[in-house]
Amino acid sequence: MKRIIFSFSILLGILILISSCNKDEDYELVFDDANFETTDWTDATHAKGSDPDFDEVFDNNAVKRLDFVISEERWEAMLDDMENTYGSFGSGGGGGLLESDDKPIFVPGDVFYNGKQWYKVGLRFKGNSSLQSSWRSGILKLSFKMDFDEFEDEYPQIDNQRFYGFKKFSLKNNFDDDSQMREKVGADIFRSAGLASSHTAFYTLYVDHGNGPEYFGLYTLVEEIDNTVIKTQFSDDNGNVYKPDGTGASFAEGTFDESEFEKKTNEDEADWTDVKELFAALHDDSRTTDPTTWRANLNAIFDTDIFLKYLAVNTVIQNWDTYGRMTHNYYLYNNPDNNLLTWIPWDNNEAFQTGKMGGSYALNFSGLSSETWPLIGFLYNDAVYKAKYDAYVEEVVNDTFNANTMESLYTSYAALIEPYATSERPGFTFLNSAASFQSAVTTLKAHVASRVAAVDDYL
Repeated sequence: MKRIIFSFSILLGILILISSCNKDEDYELVFDDANFETTDWTDATHAKGSDPDFDEVFDNNAVKRLDFVISEERWEAMLDDMENTYGSFGSGGGGGLLESDDKPIFVPGDVFYNGKQWYKVGLRFKGNSSLQSSWRSGILKLSFKMDFDEFEDEYPQIDNQRFYGFKKFSLKNNFDDDSQMREKVGADIFRSAGLASSHTAFYTLYVDHGNGPEYFGLYTLVEEIDNTVIKTQFSDDNGNVYKPDGTGASFAEGTFDESEFEKKTNEDEADWTDVKELFAALHDDSRTTDPTTWRANLNAIFDTDIFLKYLAVNTVIQNWDTYGRMTHNYYLYNNPDNNLLTWIPWDNNEAFQTGKMGGSYALNFSGLSSETWPLIGFLYNDAVYKAKYDAYVEEVVNDTFNANTMESLYTSYAALIEPYATSERPGFTFLNSAASFQSAVTTLKAHVASRVAAVDDYL
């Protein structure tokens, strides 16, 4: 009997250990630190009802500071979770990137900004190839996701907690970008062109996980699409927001898969009719037999004008890490104002360069397979759509991405962030040296001139 009881105890202990190592929905069961007061809480800074304060949070003329305080136990849980998913920290990149559907775990931590505290904020590592590459390279400057009411069920004091009107952010580590400007400048350009796009700002991050504040480096704070971008850049935020990722996100014929069009809003409504209609209209035989009818049907479900403007901007600035090379890094929003699926760009840290993985396409998309990437190929090969695209290409270099404007922007941003970028520490930086930063800024300025020349040749 004693042996049976002892064996049962061992089994129970193993089960508890397994449970505690699962993702965040199980891990949160061990949280027992709910006895605190939200003494810094004010309506303007913490409450849900306040309008988003863009001037405070996304200041283009300052580098502001965020501090995370995470208990030693929870920090270790975050690192253990990363190791379970991607292998040992600093293990190198041999064998290629690993495929995983699991997102890193959320843990509660306190966020400090400008002398105020935000309580039990959901914090987790974020990213895909950039996260894995940083981790395996032994660089702890990892990107974070911040969700200010992620743990409101566990901590009722933070019900609907906000950060100056914002529920969540991405805090991006400027991976593989010695200038540390691409993420921000890319978003600036898309918005300047009149497209829906995230606001961004430069922040330094310090993390205290038991040994006092440590400088993690210069980051870019990015507004979340399915939060305030939809609420503030569209007049109606009740439509479906999709974050596509996977083979179906190429829109190639026969690839539609509901699971690859993740719904970020209206999740309880299992309805992907709008996306299915886009697939059907795009691949309808009338494209070759009756282009006028094909365009009319496509225009009735998809905001082709917005897409063509996006395509012009994206191709001029050479943002390769998105649709056309990758089946991710964009959102779709079914805008209730016109019932059209609208394209929204996302993730710009690889822009402003020829690129990897085949690189950025030429302005005429030579080498692109229309059957593989039909949203580009089919529209560009249509004379009416091509004429609109060409007009937008010319508009981009004349207005948004002209050499004088970009020279001034790069110079001002470089002066702003240089002290913070060049003071990053070994193990928390992607820079080989301080000189790498200035060299990258010079390369960005030369890139503008090369793209203006490329547009001249194309047109």
